[in-house]
Amino acid sequence: MRITGLILFMFFLTTVIIAQDITVRAEAPSVVSVGEQFRVTWTVNSRGGEFIPPEFIDFYKLMGPQTSYSQSTQIINGKRTSSVENSFTYYLQATREGKYEIGPAKYKEKKNKYLSESLNIEVIESGSRGEAQPDGQEADVKQSEESTANSSDLYIRLLVNRKKVFLGEHIVATLKIYSRVNLSGIQEVRFPDFNSFLKEDLETPQLRTLERENVGGQIYNTGVLQRFLVYPQKTGLLEIDPATLTVLIQQRVKSNDPFFGDFFSSVSSVPKIITTSPVEIEVKPLPAGKPESFNGTVGNISVISKIDKDTIDVNDALTYKITINGEGNLKLALAPALFLSPDIEVYDPKIISNLTTSASGTTGSRLFEYLLIPRHHGLYTIPSFEYSFFDPDLGKYITRKIPGHKFYVRKSENESQKSQVYGGVTRGDVTYLGKDIRYINKGKRTLGKSREMLISKSSFFIFYLSSFLIFILIVVWRREHVKRNSDLIRVRNRKAGKIAAKRLKQASVYLKKQLKEEFHSELIKALWGYLSDKLGIPLSDLTRESVLKELSRLKVSDTTQKQFSDIIDMCESSRYSPEEGDSSLTNTYKLAEKVIKEIENQI
Repeated sequence: MRITGLILFMFFLTTVIIAQDITVRAEAPSVVSVGEQFRVTWTVNSRGGEFIPPEFIDFYKLMGPQTSYSQSTQIINGKRTSSVENSFTYYLQATREGKYEIGPAKYKEKKNKYLSESLNIEVIESGSRGEAQPDGQEADVKQSEESTANSSDLYIRLLVNRKKVFLGEHIVATLKIYSRVNLSGIQEVRFPDFNSFLKEDLETPQLRTLERENVGGQIYNTGVLQRFLVYPQKTGLLEIDPATLTVLIQQRVKSNDPFFGDFFSSVSSVPKIITTSPVEIEVKPLPAGKPESFNGTVGNISVISKIDKDTIDVNDALTYKITINGEGNLKLALAPALFLSPDIEVYDPKIISNLTTSASGTTGSRLFEYLLIPRHHGLYTIPSFEYSFFDPDLGKYITRKIPGHKFYVRKSENESQKSQVYGGVTRGDVTYLGKDIRYINKGKRTLGKSREMLISKSSFFIFYLSSFLIFILIVVWRREHVKRNSDLIRVRNRKAGKIAAKRLKQASVYLKKQLKEEFHSELIKALWGYLSDKLGIPLSDLTRESVLKELSRLKVSDTTQKQFSDIIDMCESSRYSPEEGDSSLTNTYKLAEKVIKEIENQI
């Protein structure tokens, strides 16, 4: 049965693997130098088919194919997933400069044929590789650092897609590292502050490996650390502060042995700080002639509006939506001004942003949802309005005209005539409801000047002097209180009796419950803790001899000292006399209470 089950499982696993989609993935460096040896790898997520490589016309084939195969199976929450990787690696050598293309590889399985993508490889001069190592005959760590980590071999740059923009136009800034030395990691990154810019972080994949790139005829290992989307907030020549990066450089440290120095050499990681150069951005002001409906939106947008219903009852709610779609600084887009009838109550709009930030800028929509409540029946009109924005591509203002809307408000059956106030009525026509309406009193009123000033009264001086004396007393009391509490030894000395009383109370609780071990433990804590606080002796230095010596110095009676020793002996001997009676425990508790009171009175 086990063998049959295993066979069925393997058959099912093979069926799952075969049923998955087959892909052929190709990997190769994008830039190499003349004479450099490199490898090209094709990976297929299947096994059992035939792999047909392309022809290597422009490169010299050194070796291949080298094949490798791996298979993994995972079962997560009862769901089984399997993956297969079957790779074919060829080693090639570049022979001449130029840009070449390696055609797609083929993979045949049964009657199906699968193709990979073509590979584009650039070949540059061999002298531009810059990978020669320093001689190192007399190089130590310092010399190695100077020769392998100079400014041309390792640097970072803050790249911007444009250096001249209009106010509010977006800029994509990319922080990128360029290296021709071996790096073991990145220790710390400090990004620019982007003063005078509104900054948003663009989603950037985590930098795990560096890719080869041709930079001015030199091959560098490059990688993007972070990308930003920034909007200038003022005009003029703005400067982006430098970014700082701390990297760990791998350096070979040779041994002092003149014969086996190379053999016993080691590799260490040396930190190095590199910074970008400041980047200047010229921000041009928006041209003159701004339309009245322009509120600072820069980009390319469209505006639509709609109402959710065209007929409602009095005091019912109507939703009026204005949606701004497009790209630009939409986060700063404001709601247009509405000019409605005074019989319509308007609430502040609810703003819903559905925006996506990418290298092309901020795109999406921004919705302004108004709640309108008409208070009287009739036909109402939401007037049309204009919304203007500046298009940086066209370099001019564009105005969108949004049409108005009409809706009818039916007269409600519960609408009261008393609640309607019409123009031109007299005060007698208004219904007086409680005391919510009060008219201006037009009668004559006389105002008199007070003959007696507050400062001339004796009660004022008495109150003022009393307040001043109370303030002085509070200040003196507060200073004395702080002074008393600053001496921790004296504070513990004063509070020693209270703390001991709390512990004795807890010991009496254990005594009533006949918990003998807990009783003796709490009693010892109460006594030793009291003596430590009262005598100023740390618990680490607290012994019977040190306590008796300090009590003798403070002239505590010999009887009290003997009683203290007796209590210590009683508590320690209790471990070996489990049959101790209740009366003995009570006597021990009373004796401890008496000793603490005696010491408190005598010191």
